[in-house]
Amino acid sequence: MKRPHFHGRVEGAAERCAVPGCEEPGEFKAPLTASSFNGPGQWRWLCLAHVREHNQTYNYFAGMSPEEIQEAQSPTAGWDRSTRVFAYGPGGDPGPAWGDFKDPLDAISARFRPAGPPPRRSRFSGEEMHALDVLGLDEESDLHAVRKRYSELVRRYHPDRNGGDRRHEKQLREVIDAWQRLRQARAFAA
Repeated sequence: MKRPHFHGRVEGAAERCAVPGCEEPGEFKAPLTASSFNGPGQWRWLCLAHVREHNQTYNYFAGMSPEEIQEAQSPTAGWDRSTRVFAYGPGGDPGPAWGDFKDPLDAISARFRPAGPPPRRSRFSGEEMHALDVLGLDEESDLHAVRKRYSELVRRYHPDRNGGDRRHEKQLREVIDAWQRLRQARAFAA
């Protein structure tokens, strides 16, 4: 892979050098006028020899007064401009509206979230919470309550206990699976 040797070269430019009589390809942009804040200004295509010549004669400070030149060369140039106050809280900046940005790691929006207590974490996993729902219990239940509720539901849904009625086999399977999951839950470990 051939690496470019000159910074600023535009490979494959179809233009010819803008200097009259030059047949070299114009591969470098050179400004006609000094750029302004609103854009890069006007420019023309030059070959390598002519862009070097242009750069030797180009003067950024052309047209400036001695005071303007001194101000532009000052180490604190630009620090005299007013800036936005980033004080959070009453009367301060409310922060940007991040709703338009994707922030999958919550790196930006977490900074602007109102402070509050951290979300309460359950001692049960999602599957264990589902098992508790199947048994009709909440997360405050202990293993004794789970065992008692399991026994009640097995008696209710088992075909041997309700006259051979097999319509409740699906519910019975869910109750048994819920018990198997909950009896081994870390939340009930001693």
